[in-house]
Amino acid sequence: MKIILTLKPALALAAALLLASSCISVKHAMSDTPQAQIARRLPPLEVAADNGPLASTDGAEPDDALRVLRRELTQNVVEPTDTATFGYAKLTVTEARVRRTNRGLQAVQMATLMLPSLLGVPLENYKSNVTVELQLLDAQGQEVGCYAGYGESNVRVAMYHGYSQTAAPRLSDVQALRAALARIRPQLDSAASRVRPRLLGTGPVDNPTLPAAGPTAQRAAN
Repeated sequence: MKIILTLKPALALAAALLLASSCISVKHAMSDTPQAQIARRLPPLEVAADNGPLASTDGAEPDDALRVLRRELTQNVVEPTDTATFGYAKLTVTEARVRRTNRGLQAVQMATLMLPSLLGVPLENYKSNVTVELQLLDAQGQEVGCYAGYGESNVRVAMYHGYSQTAAPRLSDVQALRAALARIRPQLDSAASRVRPRLLGTGPVDNPTLPAAGPTAQRAAN
């Protein structure tokens, strides 16, 4: 009986620590696009995204693929401007899948009042794998290049040393998208000398919507 009474304050303290604990903020991680500019930037482009199977992962929000594409192009690929655009960049997600690993550790975590999580042991990991295609079209809607990339991620769910259960699925998809575009970037760098004149050659875009009734586009240089 004395042992039980002695443990009660410790259990209450552990519970209080658990309730007061927090996870890493996801805000910076969502917008953290690496700085890696291509040698010869392309002219400003309208951008659009087709989520494809990404819409079924229960992670990414409907506009996440478009946001990731805009940040990548604005920061690393296209010239800065707030006026004319000279074509379109359309991102299509062709494959997307998510795995949750290390879930077996959750039973141990619960049995020890989540104390391992406070020390950095994850509750579980979200691992996203995506394959994307980036299509470049001139102002008349003619394709001038198409590039493919594969990306993967591994996001920890943990207190202090990881992300929350609610934020991790979305962050996992976003990081996988970012990794896929990072693999496309060198391809754009190599093709820039050929693609740039073709985009400029057809003049500025009159309609920000892709010609073939594609998704509504937004400027990549905003």
